[in-house]
Amino acid sequence: MPTRREILQGAAALALLARVGARPALAAAPAKKQSGDYIPETDPLVVRKLAQWSDWKFGLILHWGTYSQLGIVESWSLCSEDEPWCKRPDGVGYVEWKRRYEELPKTFNPVKFDPAQWADAAHAAGMRYVVFTTKHHDGFCMFDTATTDYRITASDVPYHTNPRANVAKAVFGAFRARDFGIGAYFSKADWHTPDYWSPRWATPTRNNNYDVRKYPEMWKRFVEFTHKQIDEITSRYGRIDLMWLDAGWVNAQDHPGAKAYGMEVPWAQDIDMPRLAATARRNQPGIILVNRADGGPYEDYRTPEQTVPRHPLPYPWETCMTMGDSWSWNPHDRYKSPRELVHTLVNIVAKGGNLLLGIGPQGNGELPAVALERLTAIGTWMRMNGSAIHASHAIAPYEEGKFRFTQIKDGSVNAIYLADADEHAPPAAIELHSFQPAANARLHVLGVSEPLGWQPRGPGFRVELPPSVRHRLSGAPAWTLRISALRS
Repeated sequence: MPTRREILQGAAALALLARVGARPALAAAPAKKQSGDYIPETDPLVVRKLAQWSDWKFGLILHWGTYSQLGIVESWSLCSEDEPWCKRPDGVGYVEWKRRYEELPKTFNPVKFDPAQWADAAHAAGMRYVVFTTKHHDGFCMFDTATTDYRITASDVPYHTNPRANVAKAVFGAFRARDFGIGAYFSKADWHTPDYWSPRWATPTRNNNYDVRKYPEMWKRFVEFTHKQIDEITSRYGRIDLMWLDAGWVNAQDHPGAKAYGMEVPWAQDIDMPRLAATARRNQPGIILVNRADGGPYEDYRTPEQTVPRHPLPYPWETCMTMGDSWSWNPHDRYKSPRELVHTLVNIVAKGGNLLLGIGPQGNGELPAVALERLTAIGTWMRMNGSAIHASHAIAPYEEGKFRFTQIKDGSVNAIYLADADEHAPPAAIELHSFQPAANARLHVLGVSEPLGWQPRGPGFRVELPPSVRHRLSGAPAWTLRISALRS
């Protein structure tokens, strides 16, 4: 077993990797089918849950595991691909690094873990659902499982005696108490189990390291192992609203032209999604399945990563994006400003999507102080403007100049003005050309109750903001003009 000093020295050698950020996963994944293969869900319970999820608009994804002790990228230093997010310390060979990494559970003791504090901070920021990493690609289970000893509740993990040792259960319970939607992240790959990465052979890529056509019994064991874990998560942890299935390269597609040790392998890595989905929905009727980057009937919504689409998408979608540069905790991370985060949320919601914002808790169980500061700043804005975000939908033309549009269920339209960095108060006058209020419409800026007068301007209108209103709203990154009804 490596000493803690050796592990920390290895982490220091990874500082450059940490500083430049994390893996852009979908950019590196094999090419997948595009929007034409989206299959709309027909199960009425799932359709209803998708509508509920769409109303939430703003969620939190948490990447947390043994790697968080070192402040390094989640799992990927185990992968032998020649990619920047897989970089290991200089002077430490792959075999030695893998040995050190797999010993990390023996030093994992996050005594400051308090999921209620996480949930309180997320709720105050206006978030309405959470996705937690029950298992990342490294195979370490942040939940109690009968399938493996590589888990947070194992006897060689110092934290196993803590009342919150079943971390996933504690996280789900704390967020459920805050009336959050509950999502379970789960990697379909597992680089720890010998039936995915067999110790008989080297592990050159993220893929399983043997030909499943030649060793079908080994693959069958892995499939059963995966299904048992999905059954545990969906049957023992209360209400689960969505399963966020990562590792899109684990799928039923053959790649006959691929080389055995490339980014794709010739054989399918078929984990029997129909049966897996049946298990999840038997245990959790209506559960949303997010079989990322795989297309087909088990990708109920899509997840563009670290990007905001230029236009609305023709299917349910959610941008998953880090608050900083890294999914997992990185002591050198560069966090986006509150203004950038608010503008990102508005831009996504105005196009009909959700924002799932990523934060990596520290190895001791605390959320980073700068992340908490950002959540507080977002929450300040959301307390005044959240009604233009939650339960809203896109309305054409979606944007005009610095404005982004949403519509809420009573028909009111929100014109959200995105302030430049040097704009500290709303403009003295607003002129829009995309639509015109109805003759009896009420206009006001969220946060100020008094109505505003307006004048028609061709197909649009003009409204002036009194100095008192502008002063009261100064300092925000965006402002919302609400129009109660549009001219038909």
